[in-house]
Amino acid sequence: MEVTPQRAFLGWPGEQEGRAAGRWLFATVMQVEIWSDVVCPWCYLGKKRFERALADFEHGDQVQVVYRSFELDPAAPHGVTTPTVERLAEKYGMSASEADKAQRQMEERAAADGLTFRMAGLRSGNTRDAHRLLQLAKEAGLQSELMERLQRAYFTDQESIFDHPALIRLATETGLDRDDVAAVLASDQYTDHVETDERMAQALGATGVPLFVIDRKYGISGAQPPETIASVLEQVWDEAPA
Repeated sequence: MEVTPQRAFLGWPGEQEGRAAGRWLFATVMQVEIWSDVVCPWCYLGKKRFERALADFEHGDQVQVVYRSFELDPAAPHGVTTPTVERLAEKYGMSASEADKAQRQMEERAAADGLTFRMAGLRSGNTRDAHRLLQLAKEAGLQSELMERLQRAYFTDQESIFDHPALIRLATETGLDRDDVAAVLASDQYTDHVETDERMAQALGATGVPLFVIDRKYGISGAQPPETIASVLEQVWDEAPA
């Protein structure tokens, strides 16, 4: 586990979002930024554990959650998918049987946390369009809902999240306007937002996800247990100036 003070987080230009003087000046919220990818099983698991911790946090109604973009494979070609087990085997130097076993173990971890993962037959592809829609959803106040819908579609329902028709359907089910979604997918809108998030991750030295950054001061790396996340939330809250 990594829980490290990072005072430098406060200095990112253009990302203060009215928070330069801290949440206390505006009596608003604690901010939690979560870097993740929609096809990362640990990210979905970490999201659920974070939500459990937040539900038990006394000040949970004063926490603002922002999802930041992180592509596990930004070089993956658009419009092409490959079996995830093959990608795992290639990336980590595993045999196909070892990669398949790792997938089964991931299903068991998910089940222990109340999630249903169906990893057999799962395919991987480029997630840039999904991240661009998450940026649109952020502006509409539906980012958490879209992240949940995309991850559930991918890991539980084994639906595509790579082609435009599927993304349009999933985004509109979440409450986004169909025309807005189609317009974003037909353009390069929000590409700069995705790239900014990824540069921020690089500045933090992030090499994997999920990564949780709390009030630009503390980072939690990986899908930590809910009690660990809860203790950090309490620590950050208690250390903030009154």
